[in-house]
Amino acid sequence: MKPLADRLRPKNLDEYIGQEHLIGPKGIIRKMIDSNQLHSMILWGPPGSGKTTLAKLIANLTGRQFYSLNAIDSGVKQVREVIEQAKKGLLWQQDAPILFIDEIHRFSKSQQDALLKAVEQGTVVLIGATTENPSFEIIPPLLSRCQVYQLKPLTKKHLEKILLNAIENDKVLKQKQIIIKQTDELILQSGGDARRLLNLLELIVNYAEKEPIIIDNKTVKSIIQNLPLYHDKQGDYHYDLISAYIKSIRGSDPDAAIYWLARLLESGEDIKFIARRLIISAAEDIGLANPNALLLAQSTFDAVTQVGMPEAKIILAHTTIYLATSPKSNSAYKAINKAIDTVKKTGLLQVPLHLRNAPTQLMQDLGYGNEYKYPHDYPGNFVEQNYLPSELKNVNFYLPADNPQERKILERLKKWWKKRFGKQ
Repeated sequence: MKPLADRLRPKNLDEYIGQEHLIGPKGIIRKMIDSNQLHSMILWGPPGSGKTTLAKLIANLTGRQFYSLNAIDSGVKQVREVIEQAKKGLLWQQDAPILFIDEIHRFSKSQQDALLKAVEQGTVVLIGATTENPSFEIIPPLLSRCQVYQLKPLTKKHLEKILLNAIENDKVLKQKQIIIKQTDELILQSGGDARRLLNLLELIVNYAEKEPIIIDNKTVKSIIQNLPLYHDKQGDYHYDLISAYIKSIRGSDPDAAIYWLARLLESGEDIKFIARRLIISAAEDIGLANPNALLLAQSTFDAVTQVGMPEAKIILAHTTIYLATSPKSNSAYKAINKAIDTVKKTGLLQVPLHLRNAPTQLMQDLGYGNEYKYPHDYPGNFVEQNYLPSELKNVNFYLPADNPQERKILERLKKWWKKRFGKQ
């Protein structure tokens, strides 16, 4: 018998739970399906968010031939074989078939290159599924020929709906007496992964010795404790481990950071993924307290990409310890978030006239660029003038943190901008 997750795959968009922004009444993918006007795409989202299911639905609802490859098991040869089959199929089939590639981020450059011509000529409609940022993992020529659609993590409401749907509609489960008393632990252990949620539900049902089968937090915990713990690069442990790693760096604990790095490396985690997280950590958590951290993190990404394992572990350890022992500041992180929040609240405020570009005589006549003061014409290369929209005059977005580097920055800002920083 098929696993529960396979038995419950939706047969139409109304049965598909989640991703309303893509398949809801105004969703772009729903519109593509309804019109049967498909283009190649990358579905980017966390494990269990419905990427594979959505790809199969697109094929079924548009009546197109569906070819599927898994990047782990397939090479250039398999890609070319499928493309040749697709070409033959086009002789008697009007619509281009769908080529679905799961974990497309694992395809090498040569494997991705093999797809280019077929995608460009419309021999196939490529649907790639990935849990990693396509900007880093998909070669630019292929990425430019695909539209990226981001699938959002499933919410608690989504997962509870999937759970109830399984109990009420699955041909096996609906014959059993199942009583749901609590779902918190089951939802937590699923990690937002619908497939894992259904696997856990099936496990609980199989473990039960008698009916009614009670689902509560205590039951779920007792079963989970008997399961082997492992790191699944496509599952929730992937995110748990990387979260522990980054939080240890943020918390300035080099020993914990190195431990979690070792766990990631021993599990076979992609070293480029780890290096990218170090870049983010350097910018978000260390920031202006130690600007060299970002330079080192970027150099680390370049180095591990060139060197590879096993030596890359030394480079990663070097940077991990450096970041963990660096002074911390999230002032830049807070500044951009505050600025974006302000933009959303205030809308498109006008650029002050003196800051506008004036390439034409008409613009000059309208006052564009008038009264702009060129800082380099003034002592110390600074002159006080308003650079913000008038509605935001004297607003602070950047507030220097209390560390040696930013205390120096604050002194300069106080000297320049007395009204904005002088009272701090």
